[in-house]
Amino acid sequence: QVRVSESGGGLVQPGGSLRLSCAASGSLLHIHSVAWYRQVPGSQRELVARDLPDGSTEYSVSVQGRFTISRDNYNDMIYLQMNSLKPEDTAVYYCNVAGDSGYWGKGTQVTVSS
Repeated sequence: QVRVSESGGGLVQPGGSLRLSCAASGSLLHIHSVAWYRQVPGSQRELVARDLPDGSTEYSVSVQGRFTISRDNYNDMIYLQMNSLKPEDTAVYYCNVAGDSGYWGKGTQVTVSS
């Protein structure tokens, strides 16, 4: 059974950094795409970053150049390094393995505020 769990969220000032972690146990991570999504109340969940098994990545325009997705297939971990954070990055961040019909964590709150 695949279990996905995020950690690393919190409160940070504008311009600061956070690193989100996602443990994806039992996932055979190396064969799946992995992604980070985020959602604010009243809005749809949006894709932040995706990493494909071939090593290619894609980012939303709003985070391009500030966020970096990475994975550690050996340890079944996925990361999201977030730099130069803005108040509009405030959201619940979700980790996803194997696409929309795959596996999801429960999310971790990121709040960017002074």
